[in-house]
Amino acid sequence: MDIKACIFDLDGVIVDTAKYHYLAWSELAENLGFSFTEQQNEQLKGVSRVESLEILLKIGKLHFDEKTKIQLADKKNKRYVEFISQMTPDEILPGVIDFLDELKRHNIKTALGSASKNAIMILEKIDMLNYFDTVIDGTKVSKAKPDPEVFLKGAEALNIASENCIVFEDAYAGIDAAKNAGMKSVGIGSKANLPNADIVIGHFLDFGLSKLKDSFKDK
Repeated sequence: MDIKACIFDLDGVIVDTAKYHYLAWSELAENLGFSFTEQQNEQLKGVSRVESLEILLKIGKLHFDEKTKIQLADKKNKRYVEFISQMTPDEILPGVIDFLDELKRHNIKTALGSASKNAIMILEKIDMLNYFDTVIDGTKVSKAKPDPEVFLKGAEALNIASENCIVFEDAYAGIDAAKNAGMKSVGIGSKANLPNADIVIGHFLDFGLSKLKDSFKDK
């Protein structure tokens, strides 16, 4: 495989904002009268805010009209924004900067592909906005993963064919979105949670371009 671009999800790949999503959803669930576990939160990774709320309400066996659901999603997002507004560069996950620097040195394009509408704000908080050649976030797409829209738009913005792109994702739906885009994928996490990923790594420490190329040499 001729690797020309790497497309990165944000939550759980570049920074661990997943924990803030969980805290905000957990607080909302508690206010609605039920508990929401970290294991259940796995179902929300890589999923849009609206769909996440639907999953949460299903877990709580609750039903609301559309107006109320919009208010609940907004309440969750405001709490989440309170959490992420305090973020600093210290929250960048280990090895990420070194890996991105290496890609840049070897002229491999980089994109951020995230469903988050707060992606730009987070990148500004952690001083990483300039690390990506393009940012495709929730303000630029209408379809949630596993729909490939976010990754296809990233490839288009970079002017790179899908077959030359590798996606880095920590979510099941994100890995499927990469496959649906005709791209190879690197799962960040465990093989148990990301069985469809082409390869899985626990983190970016000790993972560089040579290991990436070796992993996809015959793919």
